[in-house]
Amino acid sequence: MDNIAGKKPALTWAVHLSVGLLVLLWVIPTLGLLVSSFRSGDQIVSSGWWDALFTQEQQMAPIRIEGEEVARDGAFVIEGRLFTAEGVAVSAWGTSSREPTAFEPGATADLGDGQTVTVQADGAYVLTSATTTEGTRLPRIFTTAATPPEFTTNNYNTVLFSPMAGQSIFQAFMNTATVAIPATIIPILVAAFAAYALAWMEFPGRALLIAAIVGLLVVPLQLALIPLLQIHNAIGIGKGYLGIWLAHTGFGLPLAIYLLRNYMVGLPRDIIENAKVDGATDFQIFTKIILPLSFPALASFAIFQFLWTWNDLLVALVFLGTSNDQQVLTGNIVNLMGSRGGDWEILSASAFVSIAVPLVVFFSMQRFLVRGLLAGSVK
Repeated sequence: MDNIAGKKPALTWAVHLSVGLLVLLWVIPTLGLLVSSFRSGDQIVSSGWWDALFTQEQQMAPIRIEGEEVARDGAFVIEGRLFTAEGVAVSAWGTSSREPTAFEPGATADLGDGQTVTVQADGAYVLTSATTTEGTRLPRIFTTAATPPEFTTNNYNTVLFSPMAGQSIFQAFMNTATVAIPATIIPILVAAFAAYALAWMEFPGRALLIAAIVGLLVVPLQLALIPLLQIHNAIGIGKGYLGIWLAHTGFGLPLAIYLLRNYMVGLPRDIIENAKVDGATDFQIFTKIILPLSFPALASFAIFQFLWTWNDLLVALVFLGTSNDQQVLTGNIVNLMGSRGGDWEILSASAFVSIAVPLVVFFSMQRFLVRGLLAGSVK
C-alpha cells in the first residue's frame, strides 16, 4: 500500500524541497544585487535591499551651511535647504558629531559668538549672525532624516559610459564578448567532428583516443597554463585574442568531445545505416542528420563553455594581459573593488552587468541542458 497511485514517496518531497531551497539560495542574492544596482550609495549603506521599497530612517552625511549672506533687521542671515531631494523629513539634528541628534526640527541652536541656526523638518535652515560671516568657516549640520525610496539609473550610466580604473565597463563588456563568443563556437565545431568520428567511424586506435579524452578531463587547468603560454609566445600568438581563443578551445575540447560522443552514440543506428544505403557520405550524414539530432547536447555544452569563458579571470590574465584595451569584465571589476571599494552602488551595477548576459544565455537554453547532460546515460 506504500506505492498507491497518486501518493508521492517521502524521498520525492525531500528532493522537491531541496531543489526549491537551492533555487532560493541562488535567486535571492541575484535579486538583491539587481535591486541594489538601482539604489543610491547612501541607501545601500544605511539599509538592506529588502527595505528598498520603504521609507528609511538614517543618519545623513554632514552638510556644511552655505548660501548668500543677507543683512536683515540688524543681523546677517543665510537661508537655504539641506536636501535637494523631495520628501526628506528631518527627525533630529545637531551641530556636532558627538551630539548629532541634540535638537528637534524647528529648534534653534546657539553656536556662540552671536550665531544661531534653526533647521526645519523639511531641511530648510536659517543661520543668523550678529557679525558678517564672510571669510569664516560656516558650521556643519548633522541630521537624522526619513528618506523615501529612491531608485536611479545613474549607476548604470556611470558604469557603462564613464571611465573607471582607466576603462569603462562597456569596453570591458565588449572585450569579454570578443573572447567568449569565438571561444564557445570554435570548440563546438571541432568537437562535433571529433565526436562523430569517435562514435560512428571505425579506425585503429579509436578506443585509446576515447580513453585519452576521458583522462584529459581530470587534468588541472593550472598545470597547462605556463607551458601553453610558452608555446604561444614561441609561435607569436602569446598575448592576444587568437591566443586566448585557442587556449579556451584546448581546455574545453575534452568535455565537449566526451559529451557529444556519448550523445551521438545513443542516436538510432538505423538512421545512419539507411542513409549510407542511400549513398550518403559521412559528411552528409554528419551535417544533415547527426548535427540536427544532436542540438540538445550542443546547446548544453555551449551553456557551460560560454559561462566558463565569460566569467573567466585566470586564463584572461595569462593569455590576454591587463592592458585597458584588452581587459575583460572580471578583471575590471577586481580593479574597481580596489579603487572604488566604498562605492557599493557602482560595484553592484558592475556585477549585475557582468551576470546579465550569462543569465539570458542560461534561461534561453536551459531546456536543452538536462537532455544534453543525460546523453548516453540510459540505453
